[in-house]
Amino acid sequence: MSRRPRRNHTPAFKAKVALAAVRGELTLAELAQQFDVHPNQVTQWKAQLLEGAVGVFGSAAGSGPATPAIDLKSLHAKIGELTLENDFLGGALSKAGLLSAKR
Repeated sequence: MSRRPRRNHTPAFKAKVALAAVRGELTLAELAQQFDVHPNQVTQWKAQLLEGAVGVFGSAAGSGPATPAIDLKSLHAKIGELTLENDFLGGALSKAGLLSAKR
């Protein structure tokens, strides 16, 4: 028995299926058969469409909490600092015989 290859559906296809589900002219089973997808997938895409529909009519200012900007330079500096400290501590402990050679 051969396995069916995994399919990636385009957002346009998902929207088409979800809109057909929202219209309610066909049952989920009929839609699934028509578009050759699983009925659970139709239900998930319909729920995603209905959740995302609020954002279409909502204002951009009140769309939720803004994420703070991430400063990559400071994060890279901190990673370098911690790596340097870790290497120094590892070297000092191995010289003192407190750190085994095996990890």
